[in-house]
Amino acid sequence: MSIQEKYQPVLNLAKELGAKVTKTALEGTALKVEATVKTQYEKNLIWTKIKEVGGQDPKDINVDIKTELTDCYHVHKVVSGDTLSAIAKKYLGDVNKYPEIAKFNNIADPNKINVGQEIKIPNK
Repeated sequence: MSIQEKYQPVLNLAKELGAKVTKTALEGTALKVEATVKTQYEKNLIWTKIKEVGGQDPKDINVDIKTELTDCYHVHKVVSGDTLSAIAKKYLGDVNKYPEIAKFNNIADPNKINVGQEIKIPNK
């Protein structure tokens, strides 16, 4: 199996996330990947996938991932059934951090969010 094939799940995830991959090339014995994603959350997802495929400290891949947004951790688009506490759990790891998200987005009533609304998640 080639290095490109080995890390194809990482490249697939990057594509799924809408990353702008500007370089994918073999440099010596390592795969060099340069990409830009929208948020730190997406960058973290890619790094988690890299470690899943290549181990905790992979030596056969060299990745440079930049983020477009630096003022927030992620932008979540509300879907039916979402609550601020569930969103807080997903991105911040704690349901009780929903007031931080409400304040960051100037949401007066945390019980009222709308399907399709984009909610910025504050940086950790």
